[in-house]
Amino acid sequence: MSLITTPHLDAPDDFYEALIDAHRELSTAQSHELNAKLVLLLANHIGDTAVLRQALQAARDSVLSSSHHAG
Repeated sequence: MSLITTPHLDAPDDFYEALIDAHRELSTAQSHELNAKLVLLLANHIGDTAVLRQALQAARDSVLSSSHHAG
């Protein structure tokens, strides 16, 4: 299996709204904890270490790329 990087959510705006709502009224620490727990739950659901490694690398590359352009 390969990491899907093209749009794949059936209702991306609905998911984004739910994600923002999940963070509402949380402290910064609680928000970070929620993100970490969400990542681990989704990683468990995916269950394919190779795909998860691809996702980690893609996310890291994206952060480094956006940091490079910002700074």
